[in-house]
Amino acid sequence: QVQLVESGGGLVQAGGSLRLSCAASGRTLSRFAMGWFRQAPGKEREFVAAIRRSGDITYYADSVKGRFTISRDNAKNTVYLQMNSLKPEDTAVYYCAADSTTWGSRFASDYDYWGQGTQVTVSS
Repeated sequence: QVQLVESGGGLVQAGGSLRLSCAASGRTLSRFAMGWFRQAPGKEREFVAAIRRSGDITYYADSVKGRFTISRDNAKNTVYLQMNSLKPEDTAVYYCAADSTTWGSRFASDYDYWGQGTQVTVSS
């Protein structure tokens, strides 16, 4: 079992930045590829970014490429999502997830464990 807890969400103006953190407990995070997803009101959950176990390869949705950066510190059992140049359309609940079977996936169904989410609101 892995417990994931997100933090760092909040209200920010368009063009601003936030850094989300996802702290894991229960098992060492280095066993998992990690991902960030988001869900806006009335929309399906969508892929944002993923990172391989070693942190050497990352994947991004086209909508955030060049603005968001996923990283991990396996020694601290924590994954991060640095979000820059935020837009109102980035407003959503952001979830981190752990994947024990793939190298890093864009598909929510591949992830075994999920956090409760943290709200990000970007005002125009």
